[in-house]
Amino acid sequence: VQLQASGGGLVQAGTSLTLSCTGSGRTFSTYALGWFRQAPGKEREFVSTIWSGGVAICADSVKGRFAISRDNAKNTVYLQMNSLKPEDTAVYYCAADRSRVPPSEYWGQGTQVTVSS
Repeated sequence: VQLQASGGGLVQAGTSLTLSCTGSGRTFSTYALGWFRQAPGKEREFVSTIWSGGVAICADSVKGRFAISRDNAKNTVYLQMNSLKPEDTAVYYCAADRSRVPPSEYWGQGTQVTVSS
């Protein structure tokens, strides 16, 4: 499975941004999908994950602001990010996994999100 993330950019605090991650493979719909992020000087951290059936969970730090969704017909997982804060600045990575949650089997290349104050 190859994952291609997109949608990052430079935005002001309080605004919104949507990340997309498109994957290859005919069984993509059966994979658990997720988003992680890594800020400069910090370890990669979990953001959100969505099971193949649509159930989703997210980290406390983004709860109420971020929402993960998937479109299996398009082999795509999204991360809708609202009310962005400077501390959300990071490289965001998507991931997919045939069995584990949070997913870690396949990784996208990352997309930079920078939130200015």
